[in-house]
Amino acid sequence: MDEYLIPANSKRSQLIFSIFRPIDLAILICGAFITLVLMLIFKGDTINELIFKLTPIAITGALIMPIPYYHNGLVFIQEMYQFYTRQSRYLWRGWCSWYVGNDEQTKG
Repeated sequence: MDEYLIPANSKRSQLIFSIFRPIDLAILICGAFITLVLMLIFKGDTINELIFKLTPIAITGALIMPIPYYHNGLVFIQEMYQFYTRQSRYLWRGWCSWYVGNDEQTKG
């Protein structure tokens, strides 16, 4: 059974083709352009050269690929970086109807 906290299409109208943010589309276009340039420059037919030529589009494709509970791989990496670099305490509060940000106010 699919359980969503918000409607699945609530932000889709703000995206390009209902999938891409502008930065996602720019990243994909840059990766495709670099791959095209590498294909035109290097004429080798070995597997290693083919892997080298397709690496930019593979990396950018992985960054914009949708991931459940996140928009895409890039957003997941950004959230993970922020989680590990901030000096915040993250406490699991469960499903509470209200939340007070200060721990001193909740004790007592």
